[in-house]
Amino acid sequence: MQYRTLGKTDLSVSQQCLGTMTWGTQNTASDAFEQIDCARDAGVNFLDTAEMYPVTPMSAETQGRTEEILGEWNKKSGQRSDIIIATKVTGKGPKWIDKGRAINGDKIRKAVEGSLKRLQTDYIDVYQLHWPNRGSYHFRQVWDYDPSNQTHEHMKQYVLDTLRTCQDLINEGKIRHIGLSNESTWGTAKFLSIAETENLPRVVSVQNEYNLLCRLFDIDFAELSHNESVGLLAFSPLATGILTGKYANESIPEGSRRSIQPELGGRYSERVMKAANAYDNLAIQFNMSSSVQALAFCQSRKFMTAAIIGATTIEQLKTNLSAADVVLSDEHLSEIAALRREYPMPM
Repeated sequence: MQYRTLGKTDLSVSQQCLGTMTWGTQNTASDAFEQIDCARDAGVNFLDTAEMYPVTPMSAETQGRTEEILGEWNKKSGQRSDIIIATKVTGKGPKWIDKGRAINGDKIRKAVEGSLKRLQTDYIDVYQLHWPNRGSYHFRQVWDYDPSNQTHEHMKQYVLDTLRTCQDLINEGKIRHIGLSNESTWGTAKFLSIAETENLPRVVSVQNEYNLLCRLFDIDFAELSHNESVGLLAFSPLATGILTGKYANESIPEGSRRSIQPELGGRYSERVMKAANAYDNLAIQFNMSSSVQALAFCQSRKFMTAAIIGATTIEQLKTNLSAADVVLSDEHLSEIAALRREYPMPM
């Protein structure tokens, strides 16, 4: 397992981060403990969760259960100081989470207190804003994204309120660092510039979707990431299982994500599967599993801090972990680049 510095911090995180969003629905607490132990044995020291998890499916009845399960492991194992935990405040969304309110200082403080209690810890290593109040082009919203109703002043007040509250929470020892999620290049730049001007906490990471089929990060965001040391925490590096090959020929394996969400959050389509099949064939050509190819590609990106791997079975997790030390050849990367030109934006 390789390790990378998280932004401009002193934290060294594993290049694979264990995702948890299935814990409490598709996975029991016992399953989760087995996953953590397996990942820890492979060198993983980084776990990502959120106050709204699990989301397979999402419901008022299970909300917060994922953090509770991780908290149970923290208490049972006594290893809290050996791992780095990232979690998130929800923001606009389900009415059962703080009435679906947008993110503000009061909401952040309330959410942090809830997460600390569920996680059975005194501090959160990386506290993330799950998505921007002003809207986002992520989750297939890119096709209709329209920022023309945004205002500089509203963004400034939102960022100031957020960062000042986070500064207070850092001073109280309740969070260590802050990160963004489902954010844009401009939004991240605003957080950075206001933090510098006002001497407030600097964002250390952004958690956005990234995989062979979804590469919005490669252009402007990659430049900002490199020059400002804001690393990517990539969610869905396997495109919710599409890049594992298990959904080929319109297959829907029992218990899979697609058995719960047939369209996989708008990801599944004939166009997407055409590209995925091409990547599957490329993996075969290089005598490699599709999952390992997809994860090894993510790990090859210079802006990548960690790819967030999730699994519903221990066998899936072991396959994902096996990619940690795989380095794709120049020839393999060239073939991937050629496929990207053939399928430039399938999602």
